[in-house]
Amino acid sequence: MAASVREDHARSGNLPTEANVFVGRGGELARIEALLKSSRLVTVTGPGGVGKSRLALRAAHEAHGGFPGGAWLVDLSPLTDAALLPHAVMAALRRPDQTVRPLRDVLVEQLTGAPVLLLLDTCEHLVEPCAQLVSELLARVPELRILTTSRQPLAVPGEQVLALGPLPLEPVEGSGADSAAVELFTARASAAVPEFRVTEANRARIAAICARLDGIPLAIELAAVRLRGMPIDRLLEGLDSRFDLLTARTEPLLTRHQTLRTAIGWSHELCTPLERLLWARLSVFAGGWDLEAAEIVCHGGPLEAESVLALLSCLTEKSIVVQEPGGAGLRFRMLDTLRDFGAQWLDGLGETTAVRRRHRDYYRWLVRRGEAEWLGSAQRAWAERMCAEHANLRLAAEECLADQDPVCALDFTGTLWFFWFACGYAEEGRGYLARALRRDEGTGPARVRALWAQRLITLTPDDLEAAAQVGAAYARLAARRELPDIAAQLPLGGASLAVRGESARSAVLHGPSGQAPAGGGGAVFFRLTALAVQAYLLAAQGAFDRVAAVARRLRAECDKCGELWMRAWGDYFLALARLGQGDADAAAVHARRALTAKWRVHDRLGTAAAMDLLSAAEAGRGRAERAAQLLGTSARLWHAAGLPELGRATGFRDHHERRLAEVLGAARCARLLAVGRERTADQAIALVRADRPPDTSW
Repeated sequence: MAASVREDHARSGNLPTEANVFVGRGGELARIEALLKSSRLVTVTGPGGVGKSRLALRAAHEAHGGFPGGAWLVDLSPLTDAALLPHAVMAALRRPDQTVRPLRDVLVEQLTGAPVLLLLDTCEHLVEPCAQLVSELLARVPELRILTTSRQPLAVPGEQVLALGPLPLEPVEGSGADSAAVELFTARASAAVPEFRVTEANRARIAAICARLDGIPLAIELAAVRLRGMPIDRLLEGLDSRFDLLTARTEPLLTRHQTLRTAIGWSHELCTPLERLLWARLSVFAGGWDLEAAEIVCHGGPLEAESVLALLSCLTEKSIVVQEPGGAGLRFRMLDTLRDFGAQWLDGLGETTAVRRRHRDYYRWLVRRGEAEWLGSAQRAWAERMCAEHANLRLAAEECLADQDPVCALDFTGTLWFFWFACGYAEEGRGYLARALRRDEGTGPARVRALWAQRLITLTPDDLEAAAQVGAAYARLAARRELPDIAAQLPLGGASLAVRGESARSAVLHGPSGQAPAGGGGAVFFRLTALAVQAYLLAAQGAFDRVAAVARRLRAECDKCGELWMRAWGDYFLALARLGQGDADAAAVHARRALTAKWRVHDRLGTAAAMDLLSAAEAGRGRAERAAQLLGTSARLWHAAGLPELGRATGFRDHHERRLAEVLGAARCARLLAVGRERTADQAIALVRADRPPDTSW
């Protein structure tokens, strides 16, 4: 009997023909292929609509040739009775058995013989029964390989898990092709509307649609079909109400995929009541959260703070929540589509206002903690945490601005001065502060703090003009005295970042009194700014011995409280002094320290300025190739920060580039600059820290 079964299986299988072209997922397919060769059980996990079933089916099609016993799909989505699981497998194998023998024994017999691939699709609502059956079949059928899809792993010994995420929204670097998400939209749109074409006019809109839908394949496919009845501009505008807009208009293959709401609701029905409640309350977060935030914001009623961690683990197993380990510690997030579903559920519970208020109040408390501890040994940790919480800070700011009490917004946006100023979000901070200040004309302490913060972070056209004027004035002085043009040879334009804003100028003219908020980190920070201003003005005069002395004092003051952001400017000015004194080796050491520190505290403008300075130091050391690459990277950083003109304010970059071209040759210098411009900040920092020779492989 076994021989006849093997012969029949060799000629058969039940994998359905794929209805349309498969797009993307090349890396995932290769991974599944490799896992099936090394493991007998592979599970593809992920949230609803992410494409688990389609990926597994494509993988089964590609692997079919390696399984003489056939590749068999078992669709478990309509199955509600766990006792019928073996029957479903038997039916998929087209082996109905009418004997009175135990059905599992018959199933084992049917699978024994030539190698067989069994694809169990949609196991999440039957995880334990599936795990039991899979364990038994693998133990009794040595030739069997099983591929499953589920919201969560089966937790069977030997199981290999491939966690599937959304389609990439960015194209593969250097490929010249569109992203996988855009390719999927294009393929489905072309099938729905044969005359549809991707053009330069609509490419950005397509990318925006895919981004708005998080790269979720099901959502993208449903959106693309809507082009039959509406132009692409209207589709993009309507995505804010996507759950209603994307209702499928034709009879689908799977009822649960009839709408995007149904696809996600399928996961929702599998959650316990407390899991559903947590899912709903977590929807108030933007961009992720940590355990502390979830416990404080989401507890209440039947949901106790002590149970949040266990419930988060359950939601993670079910692919509703994703864990994200990082520099700011373990964090969690939900795809925006799942978050929207939870928000609708929260609104239905009548809790939206209360939970949003708890979210706002938690971040008001967190920001106060961060401000109090900013000038200390935890500064880097707070920089990373605030950057990780950026989306939530924005959300909390909006909630504060919507509050009837204007002091709420003034207090929040003003207390965030350290984030706006030191982490590279000054423009955003100015916007929030301006809105908060417009709502209150009083003279209370919250308004005083907000005004001080606004002045601190304001980089005005006057600041840029001042940087240029410093360079021009010194050039005239140098010409009269026949001195070298220091302003052209040193990046003083970047140095002006350390002393930007009305508050910085006031620190020299009037001291900290009357400008910095009384007490707290702001007052200390203001005093440090005064030292930075002094170093800047001395550097512009070429008084490098005095610059070094002030820079050392600035670093010492920062060391007393563990401050990193302004200390990095101390290293910057010390490097500037050493370079002016002709000690390029020492300048490079301090410039590297400044660059690394600025990068670590997420100061994008300071990173660009330090990169300029390190380029100058490397040129002084005779390392022109490295200097050119670093100069190219700094150009990219200045442009990304929106201040390319500041990088060239004193003529340093133009002068430096000309000198490098003289040493390297114009063509070679241009190629090296181009290499540098292609590097990200992270890549450049890695190169600097490793101090590897520059790439000259062209």
